[in-house]
Amino acid sequence: MTEPARELQKRTLSFIARGIQEQTSESEFDELATAIFAFQFERNAVYRAYCQQQKRPPQTVQHWKEIPAVPASAFKEFALTCFPIEQAVAEFHTSGTTTEKSGKHFFRTLALYDAAIRANFAAHLLVARASRPFSSESTAEYGRDARATLPRLPMLILTPSPDESPHSSLAHMMGVVVKEFGAPESGFYVERGALCVERLVRALREAERAKQPVFLLGTAFAFIHLFDHCGANTLRFEMAEGSRAMETGGFKGRSHEIPKTELYEMFETFLGIPPSLVVNEYGMTELSTQFYDQTLREGRQTDRKAAPPWSRVLIIDPNTGREADEHKRGMIRICDLANLWSMMCIQTEDLGIANGNGFEILGRAVGAEVRGCSLNAESLLAM
Repeated sequence: MTEPARELQKRTLSFIARGIQEQTSESEFDELATAIFAFQFERNAVYRAYCQQQKRPPQTVQHWKEIPAVPASAFKEFALTCFPIEQAVAEFHTSGTTTEKSGKHFFRTLALYDAAIRANFAAHLLVARASRPFSSESTAEYGRDARATLPRLPMLILTPSPDESPHSSLAHMMGVVVKEFGAPESGFYVERGALCVERLVRALREAERAKQPVFLLGTAFAFIHLFDHCGANTLRFEMAEGSRAMETGGFKGRSHEIPKTELYEMFETFLGIPPSLVVNEYGMTELSTQFYDQTLREGRQTDRKAAPPWSRVLIIDPNTGREADEHKRGMIRICDLANLWSMMCIQTEDLGIANGNGFEILGRAVGAEVRGCSLNAESLLAM
């Protein structure tokens, strides 16, 4: 790792270490974002050609909002790294479908990725009804939001373990949070692609009898599978006060889809966990930072998400390629400083709308493309 790269990583880790309470000024964020842009322009030939095609090399960019955003689909066609790929310590793959190839996100180090997970997760999910977050003993590592105030909860995780799915960014995230924040009796309940529903039911029943709060984490589809089983077998639980859940969406490619409000009602019906203690997480394999509903921080169920200080979210008008007017829907674009070693600015295929100092996700924009935001082999060969 060169000294300039080491310094950029150190500065980004410092941003993350502050937690989410201490907001970063626009000028401070802009300075680091443009420095990372110059680093990525220099280190990745594909990105450099893309920026030159758009006539936006670093010397012409005056603000982070002007940095060219890479479409998420480009991770399926190119190795978007700022280091030799053989030096990667990890690679995460997108789920894809049977008819398309997966995207791949390569990591020179997981230090930034794991730091972003810990700080953001602690601030948004380890809180007691919008009071104080809790974490393990070290506060500096997770940012100034983290205070050791509540005991660790048993985490019942409805995903494969990192050992079973080493290329899953979600499995890796779950591995980080269970190690840092979970009680010893935490465990993973998906094996070989199937939910271990009987084992999960036993764990829930034991926790219920012991009046032990639990933390359930998983994809929406896995929770639906659990609730279908409960409904078919007339099972109901009343989990202890302080229990909570995080769901990550995950309906992609599935036939059984229900509205979010209906899913959250099921948490209360079958587990006794009200919607005000269920949080949606929005993440992408191509990013290093996750985004969470502000439900626990505000003490009420809300679909509004907020970007942590080391990231920014823009809503882009796909017809113009520029930031959409306030209260207008558009495509979500994310600037993630923790993506130092890959691509910092990502144009997603998700629709969203600005909401106060946050944003809401409205769903996928199938087949949509932001004007001027195309990065594929054909476009580069045409230069």
